[in-house]
Amino acid sequence: MDKINIGIIGCGNISGIYLTNLTQIFANTRVVACSDLDLDRAAAAAEQYGIPHVLGTSELLAREDIQIVVNLTTPKQHYEVSKQALLAGKHVYVEKPLTLSLEEGKALVQLAKEKGLMLGCAPDTFLGAGLQLCRKLIDDGYIGRPVAATAFMACHGHESWHPAPEFYYQGGGGPMFDMGPYYLTALASLLGPAKTVCGMTASAYEERTITSAPKFGQKIPVEVPTHVAGTILYQNGAVATMITSFDVWSSKLPRIEIYGTGGTLYVPDPNTFGGPVLLQPAGRKEALEIPMIHAYDENSRGIAVADMARSLITGDTHRANGELALHVLELMHAFHTSADSAQYVQLQTSCDRPAPLAPGLVKGYLDPA
Repeated sequence: MDKINIGIIGCGNISGIYLTNLTQIFANTRVVACSDLDLDRAAAAAEQYGIPHVLGTSELLAREDIQIVVNLTTPKQHYEVSKQALLAGKHVYVEKPLTLSLEEGKALVQLAKEKGLMLGCAPDTFLGAGLQLCRKLIDDGYIGRPVAATAFMACHGHESWHPAPEFYYQGGGGPMFDMGPYYLTALASLLGPAKTVCGMTASAYEERTITSAPKFGQKIPVEVPTHVAGTILYQNGAVATMITSFDVWSSKLPRIEIYGTGGTLYVPDPNTFGGPVLLQPAGRKEALEIPMIHAYDENSRGIAVADMARSLITGDTHRANGELALHVLELMHAFHTSADSAQYVQLQTSCDRPAPLAPGLVKGYLDPA
């Protein structure tokens, strides 16, 4: 199989699973260089994963043999690094969110279009076995016509475990921008694009106290809403109720449920790739656990990079594309804009539902044998 050469920019915590999968699992990717502001950290990653070149960002972008740049920098750097890579003629895949501001997101999508380049964005968990099974059950009519959904992410924030949790409570942070991409991307795959958003926001605390090492006891001022709730009207007529919160100590709320005219679908955690997937047809007292029929039920981050590599060879549309990421970005902003203005927000972007993956794929491949 043809391999597409990858360059990684950003060798922080999230890079490990990408490097594992892009160097060891997917048959069509080859990581040839990595870069980080801390070149020692990049060198350590290169040694661990057998990457031949450790380079500065400008050197990596100048290499003619690199076709896709995977941008794993912090969210505040997403726009500038992705823009530089596109201007250097590289296809780009960036960790979520696409950018912090909607205007910058639109600019990246437009630049990629002008350059004839692909732009992709995490999360790619919707390509995992669990959410792909949910997609097939909906498409095959097992719950009839989807009419409503719920999506809930409730926790008490990250200062009890994260070594540097400050950015979760600064501009561009908060529960919607941290975890919303997983839920909203999953819903876009299952229900399609959205039309209208109504949101409300609140914050339970003016400051947080870090209880994790190495910053135990440090105070964090809370600059963004930490409880975001609202509703989404989808173009297909379905209405979703959503909560993302850092203000909840404990909860028994489900992750995602889809309600149809013929039954209910219990969707697994969209921050994971597996199950369980439960289906409760209309009139049945108990739900059925549906066996997995798709590949990629383990942590497969980077699968969308492999899908982009596949598209470079086949010429068709990659699934975690810029239009999808931009639509999700607008949705996240819309909750806050609606809350601030006390008005509905009519969305200006849209996207196609990403094509489903075929059941029964061989691990490491994205097309049937």
